Amino acid sequence: MSSFLCCCCLNDNSSSERQPLLNSKEGDGAGTARPPRPGQDVAYLKQSGSLQMRRVNVPELDQRFADLAQTFNQHQERYERMVKGIRNLQKEYDCTRCDHMSLSECVGKIMQEWETKYKVTLKMKGYDFTLNVVPVSLEGETEEEPLPPALQHAQNEVRYISDRAKVTISKSTTLQELTGWLLRSQSKMIEQVHGAAENYQEQGRLKENLEENMREVRRAQEFIQEYKQQAGEVLKEAAQIAEAQL
Repeated sequence: MSSFLCCCCLNDNSSSERQPLLNSKEGDGAGTARPPRPGQDVAYLKQSGSLQMRRVNVPELDQRFADLAQTFNQHQERYERMVKGIRNLQKEYDCTRCDHMSLSECVGKIMQEWETKYKVTLKMKGYDFTLNVVPVSLEGETEEEPLPPALQHAQNEVRYISDRAKVTISKSTTLQELTGWLLRSQSKMIEQVHGAAENYQEQGRLKENLEENMREVRRAQEFIQEYKQQAGEVLKEAAQIAEAQL
């Protein structure tokens, strides 16, 4: 996996052929692995780096590659937001298992922190999970008070993690279909690119561009599977927590 940490270097003519499609909000150059952040596990660090594609002068193929890059980069951003939500909870509740994308310790600590005033449980419905909060009834008290900001924040964070995990899994199918089509069509694409070249020199340049794009496609394919697996594990753990609390 280490070979997928960053995109290959650009040659002198490649900068004008690149198709930047989704710039990082952090100002990182697209296609460059982001620097490590505290608390990140190795598996997550390996999944950094957005896609860039080179032009092959075949409009249909250029559009296909552009669609993949844009869709994948948006997909990666959603996945990273899911990870960030989990990291935020782990940090706020001082979870010791911060080297894993685990929710169980966080949910347990949230329950303990508020157990005198609220009954906190994780509820699962379909592919959605939420932090259910019910005030502990006191004799003679009927008015329900607003949730404390910290507990409300935890509830919102859990809901957000659930949404990101679900959409990460659902969008993986579209991306897998697109990368699969591109990989199956490689031989035909070579012929199309060869026919689009006006001379031998351009033929060599476009061939290199196509080869670079296919490396990016294979890189995306591996990341898509990793993201889907990680999001699936988050949903699986949430279901286990919810079942244990029944």
